[in-house]
Amino acid sequence: MTARWVVDVVKPERDLEVTWQPISLFLKNEPEPGSKAHDRYFHTHRLLRVMESVGATSGNDASFEFYWELGRRIHHDQTLEVSAAEVLDGAGLDPSHAAAYDDESWDALIQKKMNAGLELVGDDVGTPIIGFDTPTGKQGFFGPIITRAPQGDDGLALWDSMVTMARMEGFWELKRTRTEQPDFGERP
Repeated sequence: MTARWVVDVVKPERDLEVTWQPISLFLKNEPEPGSKAHDRYFHTHRLLRVMESVGATSGNDASFEFYWELGRRIHHDQTLEVSAAEVLDGAGLDPSHAAAYDDESWDALIQKKMNAGLELVGDDVGTPIIGFDTPTGKQGFFGPIITRAPQGDDGLALWDSMVTMARMEGFWELKRTRTEQPDFGERP
């Protein structure tokens, strides 16, 4: 939902350059082998390898296309066991990147990029992480956790509020209990 908000409102309306970076819940959470979380997180981690392969040869926009197609399949189509080949095909990307799914050599880069994001926000968070430049340097937040992507003025107000909070020394956290599940809306 956060990515949808960034794409639909923030990127075009604030003319921001968005760099899509991986966070591997498999590397971060180290789930027990044999657990349901282990299998699910390992699968998505391996898909991150493919995303990094795409980005390394075709750039940030192609990484985003892979990520966006993956999101469509997982969140809209409810296809949790989607293959790298299916995602690459759906995104119109070179099918040879599917070989990265089993290539552990991508893991160090994923870890490095993930660590850069966690350095902005701390290790006691998950995903999403948004990092951006402020007058005092690079700042970041875990979140926002949203169940619907705000549109138009509401989306811009949310972004502008985050920028304001990031500029405030001593500001750290807002939180409230979630009372609804994500509403993914129409398949983009």
